[in-house]
Amino acid sequence: MMKKTSFKKQEAIVWHHFTRHGDAIFLSLKKEINIGVLSVATLAVACPESAAAQMAMGHSQQPAEDTPIYEQAEAQPNENTPVLELQLAAAEVTATRAPLPADKAVRLVQVISRQDIEASSANSVNDLLKLAAGVDVRQRGGFGIQTDIGVNGGTEDQLTVLLNGINISNPHTGHLTVDLPLSVDDIERIEVIEGGASRVYGSQAFAGAINIVTRTESNSQFGAHLQGGSYGTFGANGHFTLKTGNFNNRLSGGYQRSDGGTLNDDFNKGQAYWNAKYRSKLFDATLQAGLSTMNYGANTFYGTGSNSQYEQDRRYLIAAQAEYKGKVHVPLQVYWNRSLDHYVWWRNRPKDYQNFHQTNVYGANLNAYTTWALGKTAVGVELRRENILSTRLGKEIAPEDQHKYKVPGWDEHYKYKDGRTNLGIYLEHNFILDPITISIGALANHNTAVSGGMKFYPGIDISWRAAEGLKLFASFNQSLRTPTYTDLYYNGPGILGNSKLKPEKSTDWHLGISFANAFISTHLKGFYRKGTDMIDWIKYEGSTAYTTANSDIDNIGAEALASMNFTRLQGEKSILQRLTLSYCYNYKHRVNEEHDANYVSRMTFLRHKFVASLNHRIWQSLSAQWDFTLKNREGQFDNAQTGQSQSFGTFATLDLKLQWQQPHYTLYAQANNLTNHKYYDFPNVQQPGIWFMAGMKINVSVFTQSGKKR
Repeated sequence: MMKKTSFKKQEAIVWHHFTRHGDAIFLSLKKEINIGVLSVATLAVACPESAAAQMAMGHSQQPAEDTPIYEQAEAQPNENTPVLELQLAAAEVTATRAPLPADKAVRLVQVISRQDIEASSANSVNDLLKLAAGVDVRQRGGFGIQTDIGVNGGTEDQLTVLLNGINISNPHTGHLTVDLPLSVDDIERIEVIEGGASRVYGSQAFAGAINIVTRTESNSQFGAHLQGGSYGTFGANGHFTLKTGNFNNRLSGGYQRSDGGTLNDDFNKGQAYWNAKYRSKLFDATLQAGLSTMNYGANTFYGTGSNSQYEQDRRYLIAAQAEYKGKVHVPLQVYWNRSLDHYVWWRNRPKDYQNFHQTNVYGANLNAYTTWALGKTAVGVELRRENILSTRLGKEIAPEDQHKYKVPGWDEHYKYKDGRTNLGIYLEHNFILDPITISIGALANHNTAVSGGMKFYPGIDISWRAAEGLKLFASFNQSLRTPTYTDLYYNGPGILGNSKLKPEKSTDWHLGISFANAFISTHLKGFYRKGTDMIDWIKYEGSTAYTTANSDIDNIGAEALASMNFTRLQGEKSILQRLTLSYCYNYKHRVNEEHDANYVSRMTFLRHKFVASLNHRIWQSLSAQWDFTLKNREGQFDNAQTGQSQSFGTFATLDLKLQWQQPHYTLYAQANNLTNHKYYDFPNVQQPGIWFMAGMKINVSVFTQSGKKR
């Protein structure tokens, strides 16, 4: 979505920056340019310095909230002649190492915009991702507590998650990857890239990547958000932004708690987040830091032998990004992540069985790209170190040395540790022709935990602009994933790890077509993933425990999406605002199953998913958002209560949000799972029924001494 900028007749227009892009003439005529509709169906991001580029290259730049393609500056040379300074910016979006113009992008990129976030009934990032086609969200309870996210049939461990371009994926387990130090109020948009993408986003981008872009307000302001509802749920969030010259600081924090909607799924969590930016003509820099804490009942999540499991998680994050924007652009990022996890089998008797884990991840990513006669070329190198200390995972620490590794805040010591270093070298070239764009690249990767030295993973993406708004896509990419420490080492009730696991490898083929204009945005795509040495939890005949093992598993799927923006046809007063329909299909096939059937697999996957979202006005500033989701999940489990085998089956949910929106405040009431349907995302973890919430948001700009807004 693009914000409409008004112009006074007496104002003089001064152009400071010019571009040869085809949209420049329309900007000079003060016409709105719609390169893409920023909705859950968006195929191209219509804003400068797109977040997808940050993912690929660690860009520190991010657009302000609802930044138009032309940016209004604050400078006014004198009081008598107000001058509106307009800076033309080339709209760029990329799923490549070098950013490309939006109309020449080589891959489909789904974007959940700020407008979608405000309209939806989502209380967490995980709730937002439920609306995206091709994304499978499995959660134990509300508000994103203990949630697993997969893309295109992949698991939670086969996904790279980034925060403003910083890889925050957890090597301990994918269960903890989306423990974020921020709330949905802090998010500007979420970008989803589906399919293998190791040559762009790193070795762990096995089935796709998700980048979360935080908000950057264009003026100094503060805001607050209060909410409460069913099951003793309460939450409070606040933020403050200070903008001075080229500097922008945003500080936010919040707290939420609930008694939970089912047995032993109460929680309390808090977070704090700081993002500071400096932007100039030739140099940009960003510093971000975050803290999150989560305490929650885990029901029977890790096994049916106990329904009073409990977990405590802490996450710390600090990252710095900078970019020199000369003839050769040079983005650089360095970061550190720490995750502390405490898990108990019996909540009231923690010492009977408990685990402590600490992971530390250090990373640096340097990239360089330039434009020349034959297109755009990018080279890069990434170094990532992953360490774990644990009372259960890793290689045993010598007993005489264990006293050196104390668990923070507890009278316990870590007994195991492990570590590995990953080196990735990237090379890519983009041929920008008319009407074809070809992106060819490769990742040369070496991990100290994997034998065989440097391995190569090539890829090619092609887009053909067949007609106005119509594009065809094709891609071939190879990817890999190193096993998590849980895959390798976890031994517990009914579960056995396997330290001999091989890395997963895949070859992905994608075909797709998209069409977009001012009213409708659509796409249709199909994919095939040939998986080698895929990791699954299986139980062999005669065994009482599941263990991890490698096997060949193929994955085939299709996805269709259509989004209609009625306000672009009928104006802001249109009763119907937006309608989005999406459907995805997945099927997994174990290649050697007919030859080796003496086991039971714990593999489950989302076979069918249909989502319909409708936003409409009711009266004046009162609007409604309806989100309907229909899912069919493949797989069975033994019901702990009945003792019978039970399939996940087909289920549907309906969410409704009513809200009254004004410039400086919003009032809302919402109901999740209006049909009160009880269903399962995980074995023996029944999801809560209907859930009511209500809340209020306020946002106030800070005024200067002269009485003018900053």
